[in-house]
Amino acid sequence: MKKKKVFKIILIGLASIIVAIAGLALYGYLYVKKAYDTENKPFKHYVGYIDTDKALLNDTYKLCKDIGIIHTYSSASLEAFKGSKKQFRDTLNARFNASSNYSDSGYLNFRFLVNCEGNAGWFEIVQMDLDLKETPLNSKMVDDLFKFTSNSNHWNVITFENKPYNYYMYISYRIENGKVTEIIP
Repeated sequence: MKKKKVFKIILIGLASIIVAIAGLALYGYLYVKKAYDTENKPFKHYVGYIDTDKALLNDTYKLCKDIGIIHTYSSASLEAFKGSKKQFRDTLNARFNASSNYSDSGYLNFRFLVNCEGNAGWFEIVQMDLDLKETPLNSKMVDDLFKFTSNSNHWNVITFENKPYNYYMYISYRIENGKVTEIIP
């Protein structure tokens, strides 16, 4: 009788452990599956994720294989600008603001990747008004700023341990009455 009781207790204990492990495994699987499901997220413009199949200029250059994409959570920021951010801003002011005939106001955000050769591509564009509501801006103005931003002459090759990497970058232009007044970051 005692052997049956001990066997029953061991069997119940093992079954409980198996159910707990299965539950944790299922929870982990669903957590990972949902955490990386970008199609059904409420924020489709999740920082660092760019759908390379839907992005603009995704067929111009190739991402360098087997080296990954760095700076996906905060962008390459100041490291990315060839020369300096001031030089980038001065070039933009000379080419865009000096001859701008636009009257739109808002934010124009470019999220993109730069490959290990310093070529910019894989662009996603988000257009917003000054209240941060998605609103289309003047298409010619967007195209002009897209051409300027996608010019690979503005972007550095970033290395880590003497190895070049692909990296994530974003530029947000604050535009007031057709003039770029601020460049973020």
